Amino acid sequence: MVQLIFVGARSPNVKGPNSIYMKYVYICVCIYIYTYACTPQSILSESSFSCPRAAAVQSGVAADNSHIHEEERRIMAAKIVPVTTEPYTLGFIGAGKMAESIARGVVKSGLLPAAHIRTAHLGTARRTAFESFGVKVLDKNSQVVEQSDVVIFSVKPQVVKDVVLQLKPLLSEKQLLVSVVAGVKLKDLQDWAGHSRFIRVMPNTPAAVGVAASVISLGAAATNVDGELISELFGAIGKVWKADEKLFDAVTGLSGSGPAYIYLAIEALADGGVAAGLPRELALGLASQTVLGAATMVGNAGKHPGQLKDDVASPGGTTIAGIHELEKAGFRGILMNAVVAAAKRSKELSQG
Repeated sequence: MVQLIFVGARSPNVKGPNSIYMKYVYICVCIYIYTYACTPQSILSESSFSCPRAAAVQSGVAADNSHIHEEERRIMAAKIVPVTTEPYTLGFIGAGKMAESIARGVVKSGLLPAAHIRTAHLGTARRTAFESFGVKVLDKNSQVVEQSDVVIFSVKPQVVKDVVLQLKPLLSEKQLLVSVVAGVKLKDLQDWAGHSRFIRVMPNTPAAVGVAASVISLGAAATNVDGELISELFGAIGKVWKADEKLFDAVTGLSGSGPAYIYLAIEALADGGVAAGLPRELALGLASQTVLGAATMVGNAGKHPGQLKDDVASPGGTTIAGIHELEKAGFRGILMNAVVAAAKRSKELSQG
């Protein structure tokens, strides 16, 4: 608010403050102040604002700009071009079962059209498998790299080094590289590729039916935007978690090898059903559905597994009698030891 104080602003002919002359002076001064004191200088000149309120607005804009998202600064500093939000091209180096599972999940979810996915293989069976749902199958891995924004390495651990080194001249930081190769560390992958915009992913075999448990870890130059893109991609075949790479041996011991433990448990439950008098087919169906249902309860009920177990085990009932036998045999300890042993072996293998 502007207050005007007139001191000695009188003309010899002025009779009082309400005279026409005084009103005229007042109007002129108001126009002057509005025009020059409170108008953005970007209009009058290309500098700043002279009005205190306008200056505060400009200052606030500058303050807001100083808080550019950390991820944007990181991208600019590294001169990395983010993978476009439009449908990008996805390439698989390796056309095995895992690559097929990921590709099928991505297409089924609608995340990418099949026409945007590439792989290479000369074998008729693998070519047919990918072409059956619309993926373009090329003859050479080099063609896949040249046509892809995101490249996923899905080959055997013993050949991944040679494959990456062979393709190194074609790889650039404009491409996001991903590895699902078990036991191969990011440091090695980055060294072989010649840059560190790499993400390592540890999925498991239930990817084949769209219920994988996948863990991702970002390489040195991979951005959070890159991580979100890969999380979305692998979210098409199950659930995704982020973790430091140092935890990947333990991840291997639990979710990587874990499906085999559960297959063994399902088989044992079915055998128990047969021993108790059930037909084999019925016993296996009940065992597998029971495990599926129990896993779904753990994921959706919001209760600790111990509480869910207690909900089933009524005093003096059948369930607690069965649990007693499991405890006497060391059931918990056996599963814990299996995870630890697999994690230890994973560490040994990764160290060469």
